[in-house]
Amino acid sequence: MKYAGLLVMPAGFFLTVAALVLFPAPTPRAAFVLCGLAVEILGLVVAVRGHMPPRGESRS
Repeated sequence: MKYAGLLVMPAGFFLTVAALVLFPAPTPRAAFVLCGLAVEILGLVVAVRGHMPPRGESRS
């Protein structure tokens, strides 16, 4: 799952850049930029959770 999160983050970035380039009206542009940022945040969460050790596992 950690690799999936690392692949999703650039997808959100490119979604944001595409929205800035393709939409002339500010309302749809803002909506797609917010969606792109949400995708980036979700990718970051998945990547971080993929690197965390499982619960209950001892550290010794």
